[in-house]
Amino acid sequence: FKLQDRHGRDYCLGPTHEELVTTLVSMDTSSYKQLPVSVYQIQNKYRDEKRPRFGLMRSREFIMKDGYTFDMDQEGLDKQYKLMYDAYYRIFTRCGLNFRPVIADSGAIGGNASHEFEVLADSGEADIVYCKDCDFAANIEAVEPNTLKCDIHNDKEKELVATPGQHTIQMVCDYLHAPVEQSVKAVVYKLDDTVVLAMVRGDHEVNEVKLQNLYSAINVDMASEEDLQRCGLTAGYISPIGLKKVENFDIVCDTSVMEMQDACCGGNQKDMHYIHVNPARDFGDVKVATIRQIDAHDVCPHCGGQIVITKGIEVGQVFKLGTKYSEALGATYLDNNGKSHPMVMGCYGIGVTRTVAASIEQNHDDDGIIWPVAIAPYEVVIVPANNKSEEVMGAARSLYESMEEKADEVVLDDRNERAGIKFKDADLIGYPVRVTIGKKWQQSGNVEIRLRRTGETIEVPLEECKAKVMELLENLHKNNQ
Repeated sequence: FKLQDRHGRDYCLGPTHEELVTTLVSMDTSSYKQLPVSVYQIQNKYRDEKRPRFGLMRSREFIMKDGYTFDMDQEGLDKQYKLMYDAYYRIFTRCGLNFRPVIADSGAIGGNASHEFEVLADSGEADIVYCKDCDFAANIEAVEPNTLKCDIHNDKEKELVATPGQHTIQMVCDYLHAPVEQSVKAVVYKLDDTVVLAMVRGDHEVNEVKLQNLYSAINVDMASEEDLQRCGLTAGYISPIGLKKVENFDIVCDTSVMEMQDACCGGNQKDMHYIHVNPARDFGDVKVATIRQIDAHDVCPHCGGQIVITKGIEVGQVFKLGTKYSEALGATYLDNNGKSHPMVMGCYGIGVTRTVAASIEQNHDDDGIIWPVAIAPYEVVIVPANNKSEEVMGAARSLYESMEEKADEVVLDDRNERAGIKFKDADLIGYPVRVTIGKKWQQSGNVEIRLRRTGETIEVPLEECKAKVMELLENLHKNNQ
């Protein structure tokens, strides 16, 4: 968020606080004897999201837990990183979430290693890839897919042919009776001040994060019509063949493209395409890198096994920052020989607000929320089914007071409402355990205990209710439900 004070001076709200924390720690830490240092905060964050959506999932204000570690060397960072990784794993397990830690791209924060904790949900914004045959899992942006070899061999020279009105990959391939995987797709980006022509196979997509990292770019946008004209590119018919060198214009081809033979690609003029193209022979001096995105037809890059691509909600991330911030901000320490070194940093974050939202995404039904007991606002609701009966209300209050050691986790619903409304509200709010005291108790001395997650009901005498509820809660906690 950018804003101005009353004097018109520009300010911004920091999306993260690596710089400030690094400065604060460096002011109080000068010797190796003071390391390692670990600090954290739980604080409101503000980010100027272009498209706030999904309720609490992506909003402009949210609560986040930030953690930062400072060590003498890489070995110390590796140790701290594993401690934080393991702690996050335990936290999300205890929260009852179905999640996966995945290899991630470090993004703008920087660093040389990172993992995200992704809650599996169809409504997630992240695409994650995992292998059925090994423990490989990664954000799709961070996956390095295998280079695909081509079984076709072609010695024919490239040929320029007319393709009137055919301006999409599928249209061109249908017109030329060629499979899509034998075509070359051109996508033109503006990476900071450089126009980049990215070439991938027709059945593949460009991995924009890998492209951004390849050029160490801050801004990634699609090239404008003006950019295309300046570089001599004709939209819908673009390829590297015959292009002139232009300042701030670069061409990069995916490694799988350079393996192709007998391919078709744009002819760099309207309604024209090349056929019988061998990119390694015909594309000239181009940059070659893995810039394609892995897809469901690929195999695991680690073991060759079957991969699954699914959606995830990022609820936490850990980073090995190294010395990026400490070198820039002068956060140094003296070793036992009096020699100065930059501190080696890690940073770690949990989206508290998003964790709650992600839990609801995974734990709900048509009637409302089904809270995992560890993060439920309250664990138990006691519902007197007949407010007009002093006997029923007295029994409900007595049970509520007997559970005083869990006073912060138990609610007595003594509203003057019908029992049906109370039951509906209990399901909507998602109390893990509901205790009902009503006619059955008046007739037989039994109360009804209902588990929200399974719908299971248990009848026990009122005097045994507290012990049974405690037993059920203990099991829910033990099983992270």
